Amino acid sequence: MHSILDRYKQGNPDLKIEEILVKFGRKQRRRTLDHVGDFTGMLGPETVYMGTIQGKDNHIVYGQVQGECEIEGTLVLGEGGRWKGNIRANSIVIAGHVEGDIHAIAKLELARTAFVRGKITSPVVAIARGAVHDGSIRMARQTQITRFHERRESPEKEKEKEGEK
Repeated sequence: MHSILDRYKQGNPDLKIEEILVKFGRKQRRRTLDHVGDFTGMLGPETVYMGTIQGKDNHIVYGQVQGECEIEGTLVLGEGGRWKGNIRANSIVIAGHVEGDIHAIAKLELARTAFVRGKITSPVVAIARGAVHDGSIRMARQTQITRFHERRESPEKEKEKEGEK
């Protein structure tokens, strides 16, 4: 079975939210990605983008971005993705590397592979064990910070465990 990135590299970039949820190890529908319809914008792992991303869509980035982001939707920076600049979106999931400030209107989730250097602003922040944040967190009075250990296994990890048995 080919990974989502393999299929993208082979010229099949049709991504459905169910496949992205599997890539991020999501089986239940409780986290930020669990409530996203489809991603209308994607930057592949070999893509470098310089500029501003604006709009009302959901975007997923596996490549490199140097610039700003202001979207009314969800932004996902996938594992291996790099962003240099400020990010502002309704919901944000970071599994890559960010150097800049992040402002999530609804929720920010840092996956275990995330590295963020900059100020975080969000009413709800979820930080997986293993994620690194070097900077400040600015929040309103009712902000909730959740630190969690990822209990949902990705399909690759489940196969590894089965092979060890």
